[in-house]
Order: sequence, then C-alpha cells, then structure tokens
Amino acid sequence: MSVNRFLSATMVAALNLLKERGVDNKHVKVISAVAAPPALQKLSEQFPGLHVYTGIIDPEVHEKGFIIPGLGDAGDRSFGTDS
Repeated sequence: MSVNRFLSATMVAALNLLKERGVDNKHVKVISAVAAPPALQKLSEQFPGLHVYTGIIDPEVHEKGFIIPGLGDAGDRSFGTDS
C-alpha cells in the first residue's frame, strides 16, 4: 500500500491548488484533530516548510491507511474524493 493512501486526497488537492497559485508552504497552516505519522512524514516531504498542527498523533493505521480506531478518511468519504 502506497504511503500516499495515508494522506487525505482533499488536503493534498487543496495544498496543490495553493502551490499552483504561488503560495509558499511556509505561509500555510494545516490544523487537524488527528494525524498519523506516515501522513505527517509524506506532507513534510511533499510540502517542505508546511506548518501542521494536530490535536493528537495516533500511531496505528490499518492496511488501507485509516487510523484505528478512528474516523478513517471521513473527509474523502463525505465529499466523494476517495481514490
């Protein structure tokens, strides 16, 4: 399973739109309730200088990359952007 699966497609799409419009990663703040280490690592690699604030880091994810127990990829499921 690709580490990309650990990232919300919605978040990455939004960050890419900002990047395309010339917004520097250092000026972007991402706030999340829960995050997993693989996603934080990938965000750091894809968007150097990005500020990420999270309420808690949950270390356990299952084979599809959803935090367990947890919300899974609630944003992607809610907005139909699950890939």
